[in-house]
Amino acid sequence: MPYKTPVSVLVLIHTPDLQVLLLERADKPGFWQSVTGSLEDGELPIDAAVREVAEETGLDAEHYGLEDWQTQHIYEIYPHWRYRYAPSVTHNTEHQFGLELPAPLPVTLAPDEHLRYEWVDWREAAVRVFSWTNVEALRLLGERHGQHL
Repeated sequence: MPYKTPVSVLVLIHTPDLQVLLLERADKPGFWQSVTGSLEDGELPIDAAVREVAEETGLDAEHYGLEDWQTQHIYEIYPHWRYRYAPSVTHNTEHQFGLELPAPLPVTLAPDEHLRYEWVDWREAAVRVFSWTNVEALRLLGERHGQHL
């Protein structure tokens, strides 16, 4: 199996009233997150965002308000996930996107990736997600709507 690219996307799926879609990881039950995924060879971040949303939720991001937030974070890859990357890789660059849906919609999960999903208030989501970059995306979402964590 080829190594993953240490460049990824995070897509914060939300509604106008700031309900946020959270997904529980299949490989780490209890770990909640937004849609995430690594870029494939030659793929642009926007294309990875559209692909990951489709793979993880069954939604077509191009039918809704997908927006590149022009925000990136570099973070250390958790040791228990480093085996998926080349041996010298320890950090990942994550590009953040927002996807506004008109209302909480049902999604179709990829069962090998996620166990279940929930729509929650953005502030509750900020308490439940495990990644600091996901918390930062939620903070940015609130600020974009004149609210603060």
